[in-house]
Amino acid sequence: MSENNLADAEKRRSAAKGTTVDRMDSSDSTDLEQPLIEQKSRSPSPTSDSSSSKGAIQNAREEVVKNGKVLGACAFYSFCSVSMVLANKSLASSYNHLIEGDLNILLVVFQAIVAVIAVELCKALKWVEYPSFSMETAKEWAPVNICFCAMLFTGMASLQYNSVPMVTVFKNLTNIVTCAGDWWFFGNAPERLVILAFCIMLAGALMAAWNDISITMTGFFWMMLNCLSCAAYVLYMKFATKSVKLSKFGMVFYNNLLCMVFLLPVAIYMGQIKVFFSTEAIHTPDYFGKNFFAGLVGFLLNFASLNCVSLAGATTYAIIGSLNKIPLAVLGYFIFDTIISNETWFFISVSMCGGFLYSYAKLTTATSRKEESGKK
Repeated sequence: MSENNLADAEKRRSAAKGTTVDRMDSSDSTDLEQPLIEQKSRSPSPTSDSSSSKGAIQNAREEVVKNGKVLGACAFYSFCSVSMVLANKSLASSYNHLIEGDLNILLVVFQAIVAVIAVELCKALKWVEYPSFSMETAKEWAPVNICFCAMLFTGMASLQYNSVPMVTVFKNLTNIVTCAGDWWFFGNAPERLVILAFCIMLAGALMAAWNDISITMTGFFWMMLNCLSCAAYVLYMKFATKSVKLSKFGMVFYNNLLCMVFLLPVAIYMGQIKVFFSTEAIHTPDYFGKNFFAGLVGFLLNFASLNCVSLAGATTYAIIGSLNKIPLAVLGYFIFDTIISNETWFFISVSMCGGFLYSYAKLTTATSRKEESGKK
């Protein structure tokens, strides 16, 4: 082999070694750099930390705002429910020594006027929607409204002759009458737990009435009539709404408008208008303010009910409705200086426990029906 050939072979070997070394260097550098790249990619950046913390803070704020709205809705509903009864109790019984007779029907008319003005104002401001007045709708809704008027009048009369705690307890008996009517007319049989709740409510109410030294046959009569009229209103409305389609505030409008039409002539015939104008002792800001407040709160109760159901749910709404009876009974006892024995308080508590059990039973039934419909 010549010297030239040997030199060429040597060059080729050195070139091959260089290529191998270059590849090894390249491979080593890649292997060394790769973990660093992955480590950099895996390590959280300050930007992502700050954005996640901001998101958590934002979620916490939204949760606080949501809980605040729910508590506010429940408190507003409870306030309207309790204060309306207390205001009506004051109007029905606190001015009797100034009036010859009573003004119960006229008081209902006053509050109906306030409710109509309030609902029409809300409609003008586009806060609520319902169809304009229709004579055909009024005729179809008139039978329901007769029950509504009877419910309001007997409620005012029962507050005049009975203490607030006793009226609160006997309001639970309305559920028994309503459930019996629902079974008789619509075939909806009550569950066993509901029947047990009814027995507890009835026993507690009757024993409370038996031990209440202030109750009279007149007061008992008006309470029973109020329970019947309330149940009749609920049951007939359930039947009427199948043919007459009205929104909640449409019902408020027609109920109170027709209430004025039906009860104002009765108030005039019974001389209550004459008694009102001739009794100057009740022409006070206090008396007019309570009438306005009771009518306005009665209207706002519709808003409060819808708001509580939409924000808190039907379950919470039902529970609040049951719990309202506790502050109502206690406040009525202290505000109006009611004389109630310890035994009567015990039986009132028993009847209230029956009311709580009834609410629980109805909620359990509604939940099970939803689950069954979901499976289907």
